[in-house]
Amino acid sequence: MTRGKIQIKRIENQTNRQVTYSKRRNGLFKKAHELSILCDARVSVIMFSSSNKLHEYTSPNTSTKEIIDMYQKASGVDIWASHYERMQETKKQHLETNRNLRKQIKQRLGECLDELEINDLRRLEEEMENTTNLVRTKKFKSIGSQIENTKKKNKSQEDIQKNLIHELELRAEDPHYGLVDNGGDYESVLGYHQIEGSRAYALHFHQNHHHYHNHSSLHDGASASASDLITFHLLE
Repeated sequence: MTRGKIQIKRIENQTNRQVTYSKRRNGLFKKAHELSILCDARVSVIMFSSSNKLHEYTSPNTSTKEIIDMYQKASGVDIWASHYERMQETKKQHLETNRNLRKQIKQRLGECLDELEINDLRRLEEEMENTTNLVRTKKFKSIGSQIENTKKKNKSQEDIQKNLIHELELRAEDPHYGLVDNGGDYESVLGYHQIEGSRAYALHFHQNHHHYHNHSSLHDGASASASDLITFHLLE
């Protein structure tokens, strides 16, 4: 049973169209490879899919550029000339744009103003005023944000201080709160002192310190010698 001939027209179904393109592309590349090997020919096949995806085949030990150069030499057509001209035109446009931008920057720095007419100067002045207003607005917004962040940070520190002071006051009112006798060697104790504002201290006793019998004297404000007591400011 022979296969029926298909009608040569655009395949409407996108999936079927893509499958057919892939199969026939591979078949075409296979035929080009066979032709290159059997006939020692230089072959180059370049194609683009409907999505502009490039596919190409070039015979072994040959580049696409070499094939194009051979085509130019054989046909007398310079393909690269028109491309070079387009590149030069694009370069010229970029250089002109760069010169204009440099001139505008200098004018905004107060340079190259002699060549401007009065209307150009007025336009430049208006543009700079608008730019200054935008920068000033952004500056005020940034300052306001910094102030709000500082307020939140200070509020957080105040809350921590109040909670710590409240905890120390509750412990000070507890008759069972005080130094713990561990044989005469005390590591540390938290204390609260009310002088010129609220302050919290950590008192650290040296190892092997002699037993401190009078616990209440510490709560009443009795001081230890500098060699016996180290005070660390926890919060001011």
